[in-house]
Amino acid sequence: MSNLYLGTCSWNYDSWVGLVYTRKYPNAADYLTEYAQHFNTAEIDSWFYKIPDPIEAKRYAENTPDSFIFTCKAYEGICLTHERTWSKPDTLIVNKHFLSTDLYHRYIDAIAPLKKKIGLLMFEFEYLNKDKMESLEMFIEQFHDFYSRIEKPYPIGIEIRNKNYLTPDYFKFLQSEGIIHVFSEKLYMPSVYKVFTQYRDYLGDTLVVRLLGGDRLEIEKTTNKTWNKIVDEKPDKKDIISMSLDTKFSHGKVIINVNNHYEGSAPLTIAALKQIYKSKRDAN
Repeated sequence: MSNLYLGTCSWNYDSWVGLVYTRKYPNAADYLTEYAQHFNTAEIDSWFYKIPDPIEAKRYAENTPDSFIFTCKAYEGICLTHERTWSKPDTLIVNKHFLSTDLYHRYIDAIAPLKKKIGLLMFEFEYLNKDKMESLEMFIEQFHDFYSRIEKPYPIGIEIRNKNYLTPDYFKFLQSEGIIHVFSEKLYMPSVYKVFTQYRDYLGDTLVVRLLGGDRLEIEKTTNKTWNKIVDEKPDKKDIISMSLDTKFSHGKVIINVNNHYEGSAPLTIAALKQIYKSKRDAN
C-alpha cells in the first residue's frame, strides 16, 4: 500500500546514531537527509512551541525527497485556552490568542516554504476541564467559527485529549467540515482501535495515528532518555496495522507517527510495524 506513511514524532536524537544516523548533526534540518532514507514522514513537534522561521521550513523542504510529507503541529498560542504560567501553574490566565485567525495566518505564512510537503496541519488541544472549556458544544461552536474564517491550504486535523468528547456529535462535526480526527494512543485515552471501530463510518479517506505511549516520566526514568531499545513492548501494534489496511483508506493516506515514549525507541517500533504490515499484506 503506497499510501502508508510511517515516521516519528520529532527526529533529532543523538541516541539514534547507529539505528538511523551515521553521526550526530548540529541541527534538526541536517538530520533529515539521513532520516528520509528510512522514513517517509515526520511530525514537526517544535513548531508547537514557536512560530517557525521560514528559512527553517525551507531547509526541511530541501533536505527531504519530493514524496516525503510532514505533519505540522499548529502553534500552541492558537491551541491553548489559557496561557502557561510556570511560576503559578494553578493560576488560569485566559489566552487572548486562542483560535486567533491572525496568529494562524502568521503561522501559515511562516511554513509556506514547506507547502508542497505538508500532509496535515494538526491542532493539538490539551485536556480541557470545565474551567478551560465549558462543554463539547462550546468547543465545537468555537472551532467552527474559527474554521469558517481561515484559509485552508492544507488538510487540517484535530487531536483532542478529552475522552468524553469522543462522541457521535463530535465525529459528525468533523465529518461535516472535512476535518481529520487524529487518533492518539495516549495515557488516559481509549485505545485508538476501539475508537476507530466505534466511529469508522464518520471518517474520510485519511487516517492519522499518533502513538504517544503511557507514563512519560516512568519511561524516561527507565531509558534515561536514551532511545535505542524497546523497554515497554505494546501488544496492540497488530490492531493498529489492521486499521491502516482498512479498504476505507485505499484511495487516501495513512499516516502513523511514533513517539519514543510509546515503547522506548520509535525507530524500532516502526521496524516492528513494517514487519507486521508486510505479514498481513502478504496474507491477504
